[in-house]
Amino acid sequence: MRRAHAGNYYEPLSQNPNEVEEENDRMADELKDKIHILKSLSIDIGNEVRYQDKLLREVDDDMDRTGGFLGNTMNRVLRLSKGSHNYYILYLFLFAIFVFFVLYIILKFR
Repeated sequence: MRRAHAGNYYEPLSQNPNEVEEENDRMADELKDKIHILKSLSIDIGNEVRYQDKLLREVDDDMDRTGGFLGNTMNRVLRLSKGSHNYYILYLFLFAIFVFFVLYIILKFR
């Protein structure tokens, strides 16, 4: 009596051992090819992950440095504003207007 497994019945192997051995060799070669492809793919993924991690670390370091520079600049501006000479803010404002005016002229006549 045969048992049904999801509608499929057991099919006996062929009686020729050479056919079975050839089929096993063919399937082993296919498996080797697939393993080689997966290995190269996993190596490529690992290389890409290391490269992306390096880039993210560099961006993080750059952001830390930029935050430090910005913090130092803000501290200097606050010290200037707390000083007894209030004209520094006026000079800074006039300098900013001058820089924007020069940039406007350069870009307009380019």
